[in-house]
Amino acid sequence: MTHVTADEEEAPLISLVRSIPHIWTSLEHLFYINLWSNRLSGEVPVDLFDLKQLEMINLGENQFSGTIPMNMSRYLEVVILRANQFEGNIPPQLFELPLLFHLDLAHNKLSGSMPACKYNLTHMINYDRYYYAMVYSATNDAIELFTKGQEYYLYDVSPNRRTIDLSANNLSGEVPLELFHLVQVQTLNLSHNNLIGTIPKMIGGMKYMESLDLSNNKFCGEIPQSMALLNFLEVLNLSCNNFDGKIPIGTQLQSFNASSYIGNPKLCGAPLSSCTTKEENPKTAMPSTENEDDDSIRESLYLGMGVGFAVGFWGICGSLFLIRKWRHAYYRFIDGMGDKLYGILMVKLIRFRRN
Repeated sequence: MTHVTADEEEAPLISLVRSIPHIWTSLEHLFYINLWSNRLSGEVPVDLFDLKQLEMINLGENQFSGTIPMNMSRYLEVVILRANQFEGNIPPQLFELPLLFHLDLAHNKLSGSMPACKYNLTHMINYDRYYYAMVYSATNDAIELFTKGQEYYLYDVSPNRRTIDLSANNLSGEVPLELFHLVQVQTLNLSHNNLIGTIPKMIGGMKYMESLDLSNNKFCGEIPQSMALLNFLEVLNLSCNNFDGKIPIGTQLQSFNASSYIGNPKLCGAPLSSCTTKEENPKTAMPSTENEDDDSIRESLYLGMGVGFAVGFWGICGSLFLIRKWRHAYYRFIDGMGDKLYGILMVKLIRFRRN
């Protein structure tokens, strides 16, 4: 046996078991498992992901619970676990699979921060399309994939579609910078989590990005100018975060609807409302100019008074100090005034005593 598939028509048969038989873990040559939407529940056998030849596993749209097994086959290329009840942290081993090109863990109960590891997903860093075109062998079964916000069936699964979808979980903390080194990723969906931090400038290096959804998180800061370099971007959603500043000018970013940016109160610029500046709103700038003029007049008045006092003081005192005749005349004037005042005071005093 090389692959196991159970579609909707076969659901009643597999549903009798309700869980994955542990005997499957002994099928060393099994390379393809597709149990999409079969109402299965319980925990996934620990060794199921560690089958030596396993390349694809699709357990989506079931009711599996527990944690995601940590032991992984190095040959895994497609991992789809969306819409289950998986919880706990994301195993870092998932981001160290060199052949992985499609990872979908959306709509689970995963928590904690994203793994801090090397993100050694070689296929998402250095992708040789000519090599894979020659050596890749796919099955004839359909896998239901979600990308660009749409659902579609993919026959003859191709590594040309490189996707990471971790949306609708309880992930928190900052996104590791290593994730943005995966320059070959085409679809990245981290929406509906509790992620924080800023978008790094290096996101501009992910030049093959076609769909980016970071909505409904707690990202903050400005949108980096480098995002204008994502020329293949067809779907963008940055809504409901804490981004601020002006949306970078670039035909790519301005081509999206305002719905891609709403829910960021401090974000402005096309396609949102224009940013308010002094040049754009002269009425707001006028009071500031008038205040500056008043301050300038007040400073000039104080400066003039100070200069006038200094000139007057040194003009009189300097003259008396330097010109002897003026100094002597001044002293005589002071003495004469003193004598006159003394005489007047004595006359008044005598008259007062007589009365």
